[in-house]
Amino acid sequence: MNQNLKVNSASEKEWFIGILKEHRRILYKVVYAYCQSPEDRKDLEQEIIIQLWKSLKHYNKDFKPSTWIYKIALNVAISHYRKDFKRKKTNIPYDGTIFQIAEEANFSEEYISKTEQLYKFINRLNEFNKAIIILYLEDKSYKEIADIIGLTETNVGTKINRIKKKLKESISIANN
Repeated sequence: MNQNLKVNSASEKEWFIGILKEHRRILYKVVYAYCQSPEDRKDLEQEIIIQLWKSLKHYNKDFKPSTWIYKIALNVAISHYRKDFKRKKTNIPYDGTIFQIAEEANFSEEYISKTEQLYKFINRLNEFNKAIIILYLEDKSYKEIADIIGLTETNVGTKINRIKKKLKESISIANN
């Protein structure tokens, strides 16, 4: 039995937009962790949304939409990060009114401030450790993280402990 999503194009589009709106914080977190400038964030956000749309026909309903979104978003972000660390601007126009994921989230100033501080530390991590800590901060289980990243649960646990230690050291140094 095929477990892939099969719907007509109108309901497919509605489902897709609904899932994006419901899980916009995932996109916000991934984009914010991998890009520092607002322009780069918009570029990465657009790339992720395009890849999500292209892979929609392969979505397996046995998996949570959040797991599917994370897997694609993190893979795109890692590729984006590797391709061009200081990404050059392109002349492809992006109509930000279509999704406006981060802007629609209505984050409080306090939340944004604390998040920015945390992401300053997270930005110092390599691309795989960034992905792991983002998922960990989303309260994903080690098994879910392992499935999304492609590591063993034991390896995920070891990496999380090392990342937490590194982040604690960085915060301690910053506070002194």
